[in-house]
Amino acid sequence: MAAASIPFHILWIKPSHYDDDGYVIQWWRSSLPANSLATVYGIALDCADRQVLGPDVEIRLRALDETNSRIDVPRLISDFARDGGKVLVGMVGVQSNQFPRALDLARQFRAAGLPVVIGGFHVSGCMAMLKELPPDLREALDLGVTLFAGELEGRLDGLLHDVAADRLQPVYNYLADLPDLTGTPTPILPADRIRLTMGKRASFDAGRGCPFQCSFCTIINVQGRKSRHRDADDVERLVRANAQLGISNFFITDDNFARNTHWEPIFDRLIAMRESGTPITLVIQVDTQSHRIPRFIDKAGRAGVTRAFLGMENINPDSLKGAQKGQNKITDYRAMLQAWHNAGVLTYAGYILGFPDDTPETIRRDIAIIQNELPVDILEFFVLTPLPGSVDHQRLVEAGAPLDPDMNNYDTQHVTMDHPRMTKAQWAGIFREAWDLYYSPAHVATVLRRARRWGYDPKHMMGKLFAFHAPMIFERIHPLEGGLIRIKRRRERRPGYPIESPLRFYPKLIWEFVTKYGGAYALHRRYQRILKQVQAEPLGAYPDAAMEPVTEGEEQRLEIFTATTAAQQYVEKRRARGDLRRHGAVKAKPDAHLTSR
Repeated sequence: MAAASIPFHILWIKPSHYDDDGYVIQWWRSSLPANSLATVYGIALDCADRQVLGPDVEIRLRALDETNSRIDVPRLISDFARDGGKVLVGMVGVQSNQFPRALDLARQFRAAGLPVVIGGFHVSGCMAMLKELPPDLREALDLGVTLFAGELEGRLDGLLHDVAADRLQPVYNYLADLPDLTGTPTPILPADRIRLTMGKRASFDAGRGCPFQCSFCTIINVQGRKSRHRDADDVERLVRANAQLGISNFFITDDNFARNTHWEPIFDRLIAMRESGTPITLVIQVDTQSHRIPRFIDKAGRAGVTRAFLGMENINPDSLKGAQKGQNKITDYRAMLQAWHNAGVLTYAGYILGFPDDTPETIRRDIAIIQNELPVDILEFFVLTPLPGSVDHQRLVEAGAPLDPDMNNYDTQHVTMDHPRMTKAQWAGIFREAWDLYYSPAHVATVLRRARRWGYDPKHMMGKLFAFHAPMIFERIHPLEGGLIRIKRRRERRPGYPIESPLRFYPKLIWEFVTKYGGAYALHRRYQRILKQVQAEPLGAYPDAAMEPVTEGEEQRLEIFTATTAAQQYVEKRRARGDLRRHGAVKAKPDAHLTSR
């Protein structure tokens, strides 16, 4: 009779973070899939398949994304005790705003004597850029938590052996030795985990690293400036593996897929798969110069890209230069956005509020210019935040500048530092106001009209606009952290906040539900009325500067080029270099002939 296998439990947790009332942000269905969770799950699955701890050890895997799953620590501890064997609890992909929650969870597991490892951008960023460990990382070490900096590919075997031999080290730092991604295990999650996201979307990174030097970015200091990538075989393997689970919708999480040196063979492979009958839908992130890469946008559309996130960030050249984002050229924005529309791709643009020259007045002016002159579809706002791991954060720490000590607020929607021209209240106020300014009834109608002109289903566009506007109004949560049906648990509140009595908590929760979802219903009805109005209009009945083809001389009449001295000077510099229109014009296309996606 064969001896029973010895269990070795691996529990991967992607922690959420706390809202302003101290409750964990959690949903019945979350918005975005957790790529880091899929990555480490795939690596652990490979270890289990290879029996890296020996044939008599059974590696048992479990992955929990706290944005859509409850982390019932007492029950998990009880399950481990019942089953016996070794345990590794890993907090994966932990961002700075998630670190307080990760530490609170770790504290509970450590109290039961279980080994805990925390990895992700906060740990890696701090170790990469700071001369000394910050207090929260020192607190983790004092609790006996292990800190992991760098990437897990090629490292998990050794980590598991250390846990099995009770020799887990306080720190593992692999930042100086980032792995090649070719042939590494496929990022994947069980189907029941993916179904907890809206749209049943999986995610994977086709590459890591970015060649640019944006001062607010952590990617370049954690994942490097040299492109490391999966090849087309790797991508096909992971797409087919997910297809077996019924998953065909993917978010490619590369910070800048346009700079992945294997973008073309990857797109070619995906195009071939789609043409042979494999359904594939993609969301990608690219820079604002992607339209200059020959064939890139055309092949993106053919490969199944339906949405592209663009790091536009600002329309003030001085702000872009100060942030070391010189690759963003405001004279190319219209051509770039129109090129994506020509491929049938919906555009999202990130816009950062809080650069040194910003004031509430200039932000309002710039939003109006964007509405009138740039054909961007979805605009999402972020507070300029000195994230640990960025050059901005490093400079401020070394200068002794006052920074918010609570990492929970480093979520790009809270003000965490001083500003030279705005008070913190003004800065926070204009961030909230910006959403209502952009998603005004008049501009919602404009975006729906544009969707009709470039061939996107206005009803689908209305849904996208609503999904980005409503979370900020009714939940005070950024739409990227949003989801469907908010879940709050009375006893799961941040330490230091009182646990409310049932007589207070549940009536308040019911009232919140009624008012929030009643308000959301009313807003949705308003959006539907706007949609009905737009659909009743003759196509192209209104002049729209943003939809007009890029032409010679527009830099003398459009406000994006004339409203500020910085913009005027930038245009003159590009004209003097002779490259003002070198990459600017895009071929106009007939209205509304594309198939909506």
